[in-house]
Amino acid sequence: MRVALTLAGQIELGGRQIGLGPTMALLEGIATDQSVRGAALRLGLSYRSAWGRLAELEAALGQPVAVKTKGHGSMLTPLGTALRDALAAAFSRSAGLLAEEERALQLRLTALTEERRPSVLLAVSHDPLLLDILTELDGVEVAVAGSLEAARRLLAGSVDAAGFHGGGVELPETGPLAQLRAEPTLSVIPLFRREQGLILAAGNPLGIQAIGDLARAGLRFVNRQKDSGTRLWLDRLLARAGVSPAAIQGYEVEEFTHQAVAALVASGAADAGMGARASAERFGLDFLPLGEETYFLAVHHSVPAPLVGQITEAARERSQHSLGYAPAEGQAGRSR
Repeated sequence: MRVALTLAGQIELGGRQIGLGPTMALLEGIATDQSVRGAALRLGLSYRSAWGRLAELEAALGQPVAVKTKGHGSMLTPLGTALRDALAAAFSRSAGLLAEEERALQLRLTALTEERRPSVLLAVSHDPLLLDILTELDGVEVAVAGSLEAARRLLAGSVDAAGFHGGGVELPETGPLAQLRAEPTLSVIPLFRREQGLILAAGNPLGIQAIGDLARAGLRFVNRQKDSGTRLWLDRLLARAGVSPAAIQGYEVEEFTHQAVAALVASGAADAGMGARASAERFGLDFLPLGEETYFLAVHHSVPAPLVGQITEAARERSQHSLGYAPAEGQAGRSR
């Protein structure tokens, strides 16, 4: 079963009903092709039909929205451009809500028709402990993404849950991560705390002791991708230490997981990278702790409560017995 919701509506002007979708498509086509004929071909309309729609719109508005130009093309008037922009903004703001409602409706209709329930979709910032938990669960599909990207996907309704961390802060006051907590259809759950720091070659042969050492001549660094919580944390630490990213050899080299960073250091291709202690341990590498942070799971209310319970309970239990982790505040037990 596939549910698809679309934005439909009308503008009532001068006793005429103007459809939102067709109007937006026509204006966008004229703006793109600089031609009513081109817009007609793009929309599968006859040239006469396209001009007919345009004439109806202009009659309702009492002003032209497109004018012919030299060379037999056409362009939008300032009113036409403003109307196209207003409609585009309305469609854009509605896209996330429609995607969210599509998912919720699909789940309910599937339950009514007794079809196999679609998988719960998760986008999560990389964490070895969480991924071990999720791979053991039935009915879930997981995509690894940076914290900000995971949050954006959940806010847009393309996934059902997002795993993320604030990069050394509990939760930023602005941006996608802050929006998750403000969204009434979501619950934000602290899963566990974890240590982050510099992953170093075994024995720390370069004697790296602080974040400022990354700017040493000849030291090769491997970074995390933009929008990852780890990258955001690193940039804050560099700014606090007065270290320019341009001074770090390899700052522009990006990997998408803690494991990939650790693997490059273990292979000798890099001397240092930032990541979770657990990844350093898995590769037998040295680790310089830089701080602790909370890892969160934001979940849409349509996700079955038993599944959420499985994830949170497994995270609480395993974080008590895994090096570099601890239960989130408010959860029983604490272990290093």
